[in-house]
Amino acid sequence: MSLFDWNSIAREAMTPLLTRQVIHTPLMTVSRLEMKAGAVVPVHSHHNEQITTVQSGCLRFLLKDGPVLVSAGQVLTLAPHETHGVEVLEDSVAIDLFTPRREDWISGDDAYLRGGKG
Repeated sequence: MSLFDWNSIAREAMTPLLTRQVIHTPLMTVSRLEMKAGAVVPVHSHHNEQITTVQSGCLRFLLKDGPVLVSAGQVLTLAPHETHGVEVLEDSVAIDLFTPRREDWISGDDAYLRGGKG
């Protein structure tokens, strides 16, 4: 068993508008994202299943079949390899869960989140 406290997990500034905190377990990654209005996560895909819970604010997910708004209290699931991007419409906090864990984040191969190409 492990106990974590978001208040004591380091915040990593991915861009001036997006900060990430991360917990990796052997099988999952959990992240807490603080995003300012206007932040963008470029369209990308990954082999991980993703569940996003929006705690506050509003996000526009850019999906193959069109945009989907996800607001506080709502949960969006994404299948592995599902192409998606995000536009932050309001200052927001979201929790993302991934399985399997994000090996690309562990290795630092996450340039798409840092404003670079990925």
